[in-house]
Amino acid sequence: MEKQEIRTFGRRHGKKLSPRKARLVQTVLPKITPNESENADILEIGFGAGEHVRELASGNPNKIIIGAEPFENGVAALLSRICDENDNILPEYKNIRIWPDDVRLILNQNKFSFSEIWVLHPDPWPKARHEKRRLLNPIFLNLLSENMAQSGKIIIGTDHWEYYDWILSGIQDTKLVVCDFEHETIQTRYQKKNMAHTSETKYMILCKK
Repeated sequence: MEKQEIRTFGRRHGKKLSPRKARLVQTVLPKITPNESENADILEIGFGAGEHVRELASGNPNKIIIGAEPFENGVAALLSRICDENDNILPEYKNIRIWPDDVRLILNQNKFSFSEIWVLHPDPWPKARHEKRRLLNPIFLNLLSENMAQSGKIIIGTDHWEYYDWILSGIQDTKLVVCDFEHETIQTRYQKKNMAHTSETKYMILCKK
């Protein structure tokens, strides 16, 4: 029997979707699922409510942006913000594609060459018994490196400093190096919550060796 990947995210469903959001998931989402015939430029993993995905899309109108998020309510929230009252996608968001599942599935099935991969505020799984569920382990980081351009970069941001240090310690076992520790980005709803109760979000930019 094929060994399944360890699940690195929490629940898939939250409160019941509104009729409009449920309709968007059923009718609009299938139309903007990534496909093999389209070259994608930027990936955001775990986009939450989608604030940063929208910022990426409007700031890069000529690039295809893939947002990967397994939490249905987050997917529905993004859909509701990129569509008008007639369920048509707004012009400034025509370049958004949504993968509503574990990002490892699409990365293992396709070969991408992303110029940017964003991972903002991944679940830190702070309890010791849950550490194996942390997404940004060396195996996953190497998978990302295989799906990025030679000059591409991975931008990681977290307010959980112990997780940050844990990621740093694992980079030595990857095909990546830290090329910077600062990056400007918008403040998301999850960043404002600051669940780790630290003074700031820490960033690291990873590049290929």
